[in-house]
Amino acid sequence: MDTNSINRYASAIREAIVAHEADIECLDREIGDGDHYINMKRGCEAIAGLANELNGLDASDALNKIGMKLLSTIGGASGPLFASFFMAMGKSLKTSEAISINHLAAAFDAGVQAIMQRGKAQTGEKTMLDVLVPVAQTFKHMAEQGHTRPEIAAALKKTASEGLESTRNMLATKGRAAGLGERAIGHLDAGAKSCQVMIHAVCDLVLAG
Repeated sequence: MDTNSINRYASAIREAIVAHEADIECLDREIGDGDHYINMKRGCEAIAGLANELNGLDASDALNKIGMKLLSTIGGASGPLFASFFMAMGKSLKTSEAISINHLAAAFDAGVQAIMQRGKAQTGEKTMLDVLVPVAQTFKHMAEQGHTRPEIAAALKKTASEGLESTRNMLATKGRAAGLGERAIGHLDAGAKSCQVMIHAVCDLVLAG
C-alpha cells in the first residue's frame, strides 16, 4: 500500500459516505446525537484535502498524518476514535518496508484495538466496533490462511454487513442511545453503518482491480 492507494481509498470512501447521507442521517436521528453524518463528511473532506501533502510519504507517515488531521477536524467522540485508528495503523506499519496483506491485516487490527482502548468499549454495545472487530478478525484469519485479496475483500464486505445487522437487536451502552434503553432495540447503529459503508467502498475498489 502506498500513498496513491491511500488517496484512492479516501476518495472512494468520501463518495460512498455522501451517497449514503440519507441512510446515515436517518439512523442517527433515531437513536443518536444527530451530528454523526456531518462529522463523517467533514472528516472525509479533510482527508481528501490532504492528497497533495500525502504524496511522497510512506504509508506509515501518511496514515499518521491523516490521524492527526482528523483529531483536529472531527467533532464529538468520533474524532479521537478515528484519529486513534489511523495513528495506530501507521505505527503498526512503521517497520514494514514491503507491506504485505498480512501487514495490512495486522495494522487494521491494531487500529481497531486503539478504538477499543480509546473508547473503553467492546463488541455487543451497539457501536462501530460491532462491525470493525469481526472485520479485523476475518481479515487477519484469511490473510494468515493465504487467501487472495479479492477473496478477502468479498469476505470482509459480508462480515461488515453481518456486523451492522447484529446491532439492530442490541441494547446500547454508549452515547445518547444508551439513555433510550429498550427503545433503541430495532434500530441499526449509525456508526456501525458508516463503517460498513467505508469497508464496502474500499473492498469494491480491490474487487474492481
